[in-house]
Amino acid sequence: MTQPRVGYASGVFDMFHIGHLNVLKRASERCDYLVAGVATDDYVLDLKGATPVVPYEERAMIVAELRCVAEVVPDVSLDKTVAWRARTFDVIFKGDDWRDTLKGEELERTMGELGVDVVYLPYTQRTSSTLLRSYLDAAIGSRT
Repeated sequence: MTQPRVGYASGVFDMFHIGHLNVLKRASERCDYLVAGVATDDYVLDLKGATPVVPYEERAMIVAELRCVAEVVPDVSLDKTVAWRARTFDVIFKGDDWRDTLKGEELERTMGELGVDVVYLPYTQRTSSTLLRSYLDAAIGSRT
């Protein structure tokens, strides 16, 4: 009997939208068991200089309710070997905006050393949490 292929897809998943759903559904179709890493508030603050609109606990609860996600774990570092040491996986999924970039090449190198495949999935261009946040900031700014 073969072991199930465990996949890992991480993200902030702030203001959950169709792009998030697309990446998680596509990832789940390419593995037997999908682990979703949800970025903690502290990690997002370090990474982006601002905390998410929706707190970690709520974002993790939303992602955990999706049929395509088998397990949710906190994502605490840009270094995905940290995630792998906390919860091993066979394949990691990233948006194709990482393909042919320095960060994508580094991910491929470090994951390759662990025997983990890197699979790029189409990035949803028309919707992003950054775009949604800019709309919210503009709306709030226009009221003052």
